[in-house]
Amino acid sequence: MSFNIRTGFGYDVHQLQEGLDFWLGGIKVPHTHGALGHSDADVLIHVICDALLGAANLRDIGFHFSDKDPQYKGIDSKILLREVMKLIREKGYEVGNIDSTICLQEPKVNPHIPAMKMCLAQVMGIPEDDISIKATTTEQLGFVGKKEGVAAYATVLIHK
Repeated sequence: MSFNIRTGFGYDVHQLQEGLDFWLGGIKVPHTHGALGHSDADVLIHVICDALLGAANLRDIGFHFSDKDPQYKGIDSKILLREVMKLIREKGYEVGNIDSTICLQEPKVNPHIPAMKMCLAQVMGIPEDDISIKATTTEQLGFVGKKEGVAAYATVLIHK
């Protein structure tokens, strides 16, 4: 029996470094530190891309957009997300919903969630109500708690 519903999961981390722009959920978040990466290091978009690609059995973000490829150096992750949406739609899938969690000690993410949801919905061509973004700290434990990095998780549901 074949179901036309699939789920996917994404996980990513990025080191935080002073003086870099901090891109999160497609928007620039004011902070003294930003995420370090080959692209703009938008950890939330990266986990959403991975979850979508996994759900559609299309491997992962690194397979499609290698950090060894100079064309992706510094790229806006919203461009990658648009490409992922094209890939899953070519296989006949649409997004049912996204549930994500950002793990970050500071800055506080909650005030930025509405703008992130609006941005992601526009990029993906889906309703804002289909995107859940939550945030948590790690109570000062681990690399997130020591303010050395940011982590994010996402699960998605796609359907034909």
